[in-house]
Amino acid sequence: MTTVLIVEDDPINLRVFSKILTKRGGLDVKGTEDVEEVMRAAQAREIDVILMDVSLAHSVYQGKSVDGIKITQMLKSDPQTSSLPIILVTAHAMEGDRENFLKQSGADGYISKPVVDHQEFVNQILQYLPQDG
Repeated sequence: MTTVLIVEDDPINLRVFSKILTKRGGLDVKGTEDVEEVMRAAQAREIDVILMDVSLAHSVYQGKSVDGIKITQMLKSDPQTSSLPIILVTAHAMEGDRENFLKQSGADGYISKPVVDHQEFVNQILQYLPQDG
């Protein structure tokens, strides 16, 4: 079973994303905005892909306030977790932002909110998963 970790500070978005991914994508979903939890799950290989909200309002790691870009950088710079696909999710998508966010963070992909086409959303996530066989 493929597990998606949704790192999102808005409970409504989290619920919507979870529902789409479980119902339409047949995926297992975990959600948290606790950075320690994200790191632990990534290192323990409990998850297959991370959906990372760029603008996390409440997330703190080791006493510092961090956003999705920062968390992605931390995961990508650790050899233990660097191969884990991370897809950024942001509502603030201006032309050029996408490239900047991807370059800055080292993330694998990018999805804009709001998610309108549910199937497309699922497909975008599936394409980053390691293909079996």
